[in-house]
Amino acid sequence: MTGTGPTPDRDRPDQDRPDRDRLAAAQAGLLAALLAGAPAPVGFDPDRVRVQRNALIAKRRDLVARWWPELVGPGFALAFTDYARRTPPPAGGLRADAERFAAELDGVRADRIPAARRDPTRRRPAWRSRRSTAE
Repeated sequence: MTGTGPTPDRDRPDQDRPDRDRLAAAQAGLLAALLAGAPAPVGFDPDRVRVQRNALIAKRRDLVARWWPELVGPGFALAFTDYARRTPPPAGGLRADAERFAAELDGVRADRIPAARRDPTRRRPAWRSRRSTAE
């Protein structure tokens, strides 16, 4: 086959434009619902979106707790869940998320976490501080 037939994308590029725009809007709405707490977009089950949002918040919480275990203490899960519901994940990733959360805790739990332990520049990530007993 030589490929001499018409190709839909090249011959009629604007034909699918409305469908693509609708899909893009639905995807943006879903991301806003999952990450920023916006209402579920039309066509998505609000209960399923809520369940998935909660799962993503739990994943963020677990990652921050692993990366910066000094932040974990009484009330950590509730405090982080509250923070995550109000704050979408930052562009800087896990470290930026942990630092932003720690900064928010600074006034709330400053008496419980010494400043040196809240400073990520003065500690090694948990994954680097673990050593095998076989070494």
